[in-house]
Amino acid sequence: MNVTQRRSGVLLHITSLPGGRLGREAYRFVDWLAAAGQSWWQVLPVSPPDRYRSPYKAASAFAGWRGLLSAPRAPVSAAEALDFREREAYWIDDWSRLAAGSRSELVADQVRFDREWAALRAYAAERGVQVMGDIAIYVAPNSVDHRAHPSLFNDELLAGAPPDAFSELGQFWGNPVYEWRALRDQGYGWWVERLRRNVALFDAVRLDHFRGFVSYWAVPVGAPDARSGRWRRGPGIALFDAFRSALGADLPLVAEDLGVITPAVEALRDVLELPGMLVLQFGFGPGADRFSPHALVNHQARRVVYTGTHDHDTAAGWYASAPPAIRRRFERVCASVGVADVEPWWRMVRLCLASRAALAIFQAQDVLGLGSEARMNYPGRQGGNWRWQLPAGALTPKLAARLRDATEQAGRLAD
Repeated sequence: MNVTQRRSGVLLHITSLPGGRLGREAYRFVDWLAAAGQSWWQVLPVSPPDRYRSPYKAASAFAGWRGLLSAPRAPVSAAEALDFREREAYWIDDWSRLAAGSRSELVADQVRFDREWAALRAYAAERGVQVMGDIAIYVAPNSVDHRAHPSLFNDELLAGAPPDAFSELGQFWGNPVYEWRALRDQGYGWWVERLRRNVALFDAVRLDHFRGFVSYWAVPVGAPDARSGRWRRGPGIALFDAFRSALGADLPLVAEDLGVITPAVEALRDVLELPGMLVLQFGFGPGADRFSPHALVNHQARRVVYTGTHDHDTAAGWYASAPPAIRRRFERVCASVGVADVEPWWRMVRLCLASRAALAIFQAQDVLGLGSEARMNYPGRQGGNWRWQLPAGALTPKLAARLRDATEQAGRLAD
């Protein structure tokens, strides 16, 4: 099974499970996905988050987060620790040397993480569920990677996004940007090892901010906002050539090609034959039917379609706040494909399933019909994000049966 087969799945980060750990609730969620006929579970980055709980500003691009462990005091033998150090030699010594805490316990936590993660993935695979991970393009300032490899980062520039219709000041993320020439000179080894680690952990990986590999918005340190930034050239296909040379040609990657997408970004995605992303919420704006790749009528097969992502409102919240013209457009599209469910959020799930895109993903919040109070993240807002958790018992057998029936009708049920 791969991301170009006609299948579907649910986006739910591990911290959004009841209790937020890799324990009993994670296994229960896998059981629910299997009962609901879903083939994929998509999560966010599993690395240690920052103090605002953002997994996109992690303390390490390689380490798993101790906070996800269901058994953080489980015994780890000296042989297990040695085996892990040998297997993950590229990064584990930097982690144990530079992260806060006892060096032996820092290693032991990584052994525990890999042990728990491998057990959960095996359980999911036995039930026909694959796990999709997420690689944040940037690392956090003063992360272990930033300190261990200072020559690979430009300390005079910070990452962000230019002003657009959603933000007149742009987005000032504050992550250090890469010195791509220095990375090129060492054969992109740090990035190759990062991808190697992730393809070992997941069945497929979403590449966050894919357009940044073509060109990226860099803002001078000390700038008050992102308006003073400018576009700078990324590594382009050379980075992916290094990936393929080291890791093989058939890498299970998804390009997060949202934002300011130029022909050069589309060309790189297409020459690499990577599935791109579609967001249904984007497909109902003015002129969307004719021009937007996100409009249902324009969907292509080699794509992953979402009702919305972790950065967007829930389907119910989106519909509740949509202007009348957007709602009318939404209802016309629903009628055009015979989607007539009473609940607007369920109609959005049905539209996602009806898409030509190979893989359809919906937030767990959208299956449940939760409003904006269940939103995971507001881009540009520093605090108050990443906190939503699934109410215990909310994903019922009845809801699984309804989703399974809709999935089968859409021709997305695995054999």
